Amino acid sequence: MAQEKPTNTDRKVGVILANLGTPDGHDYWSMRRYLNEFLSDKRVVNLPRWKWQPLLQAVILTTRPFRSGANYRKVWNHDTNESPLATITRNQTDLVRKSISQQFGDRVIVDYAMRYGNPPVDKVLQKMVSNGVDRVLFFPLYPQYSGPTTATANDQFFRALMRETNQPAIRTVPPYYENRGFIDTLARSVNAAIGSDLPDVLIASYHGMPQSYVDAGDPYYGQCETTTDLLRARLGWGQGQIISTYQSRFGRTEWIKPYTVEEVTRLAHAGKRNIAVIAPGFSADCLETLEEINGEISEAFLEAGGKIFTYIPCLNTHADHINALSAIVADNLAGWLDQ
Repeated sequence: MAQEKPTNTDRKVGVILANLGTPDGHDYWSMRRYLNEFLSDKRVVNLPRWKWQPLLQAVILTTRPFRSGANYRKVWNHDTNESPLATITRNQTDLVRKSISQQFGDRVIVDYAMRYGNPPVDKVLQKMVSNGVDRVLFFPLYPQYSGPTTATANDQFFRALMRETNQPAIRTVPPYYENRGFIDTLARSVNAAIGSDLPDVLIASYHGMPQSYVDAGDPYYGQCETTTDLLRARLGWGQGQIISTYQSRFGRTEWIKPYTVEEVTRLAHAGKRNIAVIAPGFSADCLETLEEINGEISEAFLEAGGKIFTYIPCLNTHADHINALSAIVADNLAGWLDQ
């Protein structure tokens, strides 16, 4: 007997929210597996394999897992035995799912995946396809595009798609660095954190990248600077009250400047006693924000003579952020579902 043709209401749409990833634990072997996957990605470290892999396997992965594991231990969510990024991304997904369900009912399946670690992109995609999904919207949770974040997440999604016998139709969400809802939510988070006590300088600290990537055409730097400019305009602040800096430098090559840790030290030496730092390139708090910004960078500023250091948390599960993410999802589903 021939199968009945599926009706429009039988068809399911999947939405995958994707973030960088996280180790399964802060022990040596968990950290080594995670760092090996991350640092073996050509998008992250663009060196010839014959040159990079011996150094990575014989030197870096023998010591770095201990140091990174110690840092993760400082911020680890011991209640759920996972990193903050894992907790927050799952909670974001639950809230976006609820919002999208209110708009579209049960025809949209919302889940999340990690580029490195668990849950992996291929498993999430396989589960969706087995549940009748024939169209998938893939949403990398990076406001600004870069090769080592957005592009490698998309690469992994495309690789997973190649293994599907019955491939769904796909869309990927473009960077949302100038999205009005995103900028408005950033501005409200700044006002909520500092109130009427304006800092001498607000630093927008973004994850760094080698200058060579930008020189080769990666648009990341320009998009970060645009986000900062739009945030400044939305707050109504003057030039110089908000500046962009770049953190998490790795290796000896030149990265995008100014480096956050050097800039906060320079500001303290210049007599700036009250600064605040926000991280508009991160959709969720993670090691780079909780341990690096609110730990190492805060200490550098205070040791250099600064007095007040305010870290403004990422947008995380704030209601305005969930609304902004849900609106982006809905916009990118246009034409796939009857409103």
